[in-house]
Amino acid sequence: MKKSATRLLRAMVKRGEFLELPSAYDPISAKLAQSVGFKSVYNGGFVTGGSTTISEPMLTMNEQITVAANMAHSVDIPVVMDAGAGWGEPLHTMRTVRECIRAGIAGIHIEDQLFPKRAHYHSYVAHNIPIHEFRDKIRLACRQRDEIDKNFVIIARSDACREQGFGEAVKRINLARDQGADMGLIFPRTPEETRKTPKACKLPMVYVQSRGNRDGRPLYSFAQLKDMGYAGCIDAILAVGVQFHFMRKALTELRRTGDYTGISEKEFVTARKQVEDLIGLENYYRIERETVEKAFYKKTRKKR
Repeated sequence: MKKSATRLLRAMVKRGEFLELPSAYDPISAKLAQSVGFKSVYNGGFVTGGSTTISEPMLTMNEQITVAANMAHSVDIPVVMDAGAGWGEPLHTMRTVRECIRAGIAGIHIEDQLFPKRAHYHSYVAHNIPIHEFRDKIRLACRQRDEIDKNFVIIARSDACREQGFGEAVKRINLARDQGADMGLIFPRTPEETRKTPKACKLPMVYVQSRGNRDGRPLYSFAQLKDMGYAGCIDAILAVGVQFHFMRKALTELRRTGDYTGISEKEFVTARKQVEDLIGLENYYRIERETVEKAFYKKTRKKR
């Protein structure tokens, strides 16, 4: 029997286990993360928005939850999802929590951004709601968690560093702690702010690794972040960035030459078999041999 994802994630948080959260946007990438040893995986708005070509600010709650739920149903490790601004005010955020728990998602982060989000959020312009509105949103989200599944993890996220400064972001995270949030997340802009964050904030803090960012936010390894006192790291862009980069190279070569040589035929045989193993084809073959194929061969022999 599959263990509860929320219990698994809650236990990791209680133990102080560093949460390594590579991004994924479909079941096979989530299963791949699990197969190489990751104990948790992340579905973010950027990778969902990019992979669907909708873009994060225009994603609906159902679109985001469907992607994360499909991942959660395919793996035995907890899936943490980007819940954006909760898709509305406190009442809407409560529904978001309910739907995520029902979908098998283990935890979410909720931010203090304006809803609906503006597309130019991706150009590093943040529109933060007033602090009392963020307080109420987190408080009601935590109340809903406690009523349905106390193991569900809520991460309070503040984007205030970008507009109001580091001090305001810390203030909002510490306020969220008082409302029942389990972890926190901000966007420190400098190495100094990055080092100060785990000390200044009263919640276990998650760092967002934003590869390819254009605002100078620093990048760190898991080991460096652990040493600074962080409780986890979301590698937010990894999945869609890697897939786009290497698929573009492959398709460009195929279009230009009519062939693809980036992987040898021997390597492709191995890769194809690994995909088949990851999705469980051998088990499907076994079931068919025991049922429909067995009946087919019996029927064929009788005709002879």
